[in-house]
Amino acid sequence: MLDLSEIVKAYDVRGIVPDQLNADVARAIGAAFVTVTGATTIAAGHDMRESGPELLAAFAEGATGGGANVIRIGLASTDLLYYASGHLDLPGAMFTASHNPARYNGIKLCRAGARPIGQDSGLVEIRKTAQTYLDGGLPPVVDRPGSVTDLDLLGDYAGYLRSLVSLSGSRPLKVVVDAGNGMAGYTVPAVLGAKLLPSLPLDIVPLYFELDGNFPNHEANPLEPANLVDLQKAVVAEKADIGLAFDGDADRCFFVDAAGDAVSPSAVTALVAVRELAKSPGSAVIHNLITSRAVAEVILEHGGRPVRTRVGHSFIKAEMAETDAVFGGEHSAHYYFRDFWRADTGMLAAMHVLAALGEQDGTLAELTAEYTRYSASGEINSTVADQAARLHAVAEHFRAQGATFDELDGLTITRPDGSWLNVRASNTEPLLRLNVEAGSPEEMRALRDEALAIIRG
Repeated sequence: MLDLSEIVKAYDVRGIVPDQLNADVARAIGAAFVTVTGATTIAAGHDMRESGPELLAAFAEGATGGGANVIRIGLASTDLLYYASGHLDLPGAMFTASHNPARYNGIKLCRAGARPIGQDSGLVEIRKTAQTYLDGGLPPVVDRPGSVTDLDLLGDYAGYLRSLVSLSGSRPLKVVVDAGNGMAGYTVPAVLGAKLLPSLPLDIVPLYFELDGNFPNHEANPLEPANLVDLQKAVVAEKADIGLAFDGDADRCFFVDAAGDAVSPSAVTALVAVRELAKSPGSAVIHNLITSRAVAEVILEHGGRPVRTRVGHSFIKAEMAETDAVFGGEHSAHYYFRDFWRADTGMLAAMHVLAALGEQDGTLAELTAEYTRYSASGEINSTVADQAARLHAVAEHFRAQGATFDELDGLTITRPDGSWLNVRASNTEPLLRLNVEAGSPEEMRALRDEALAIIRG
């Protein structure tokens, strides 16, 4: 018997195919999705993983059996599925395991207008209902089952993104793009290239554009430094102006400057925030609590209202709706736009950075220097036997130093000199996640090591 609680996570479904996620599971989730949400038409797409078409077909069978129509958009990045959900005003299902290894697949679900479905907004009910159907059988097919139709939205998606950020006035840029054998190999030629639309002043150097869910070159997870090495080498070798690295489902984008150095997602958040605030003065801008404190400083300096939130797309999107924020950014390189139904899109973030770079004569390093004010550790994971005990030990240690605390997400500790650390427990693994920021690399390393000594005890 399959236990869906093992694969239904906080924000989506992720499991090993076929042991945890197979056609039967997808069929049950499709039926449950219709039962819980009352959806009458659903947009659905899949990434390049080999199991995607079969899982989507089974999901569609469960959904149509409950009376809903399914519009298949075929191969898609996650933000292309969000475009379909927003543009068509339909709930959506995206079959992807993002950056997970080849043996995985998953499902990201959303309501109409790309509104998120997570554990606090319907995913628990969908899991429980799907488990009932998986254990006891699907409900009888309705008298009028739904239909399945196909719709190609790639060109519309590309055109919409180009309407939001113009690159036509950019100076010529040489851009190396590492798609990691993921969906950026499908979407980049449509949006940044001349596959479907007029050419832009961009010389695209493709790296691993062949769609291959086995990821033969490296994992499609640019958050891991090892997966950026090929891009960094190629940018230097090609004498390129910039490098872009997308994850497997292309909803995240990471940046490399002309020297081959990675650009902090916090610096990107600040840069894009400045551009969005220029269009929408005085607006709120969301940043999660792991981003650099430079982000809030820059937002204030440009007349915006910084709003600090927990990590995770459901929290970001909810806060964006509450505050009517124009933009939101996370340390993990998820970037959210009001103009994109508050959904995250790596491609739109890439277009903003390319436009900012192309509008002036300096390098990307020079452009982002004013947003890179502090030294950050990046996220460091430690396996611990007792998360609560280690968190308590960290708190007691730094309380003696006169630090201040908040518990918005895990434990954030700010010392009198402005340096800070955040320690968060993983929801799914025996891990504590540490992030540290200080005024200099030396101060950051000292604080990092001080905290790790307690965490790893």
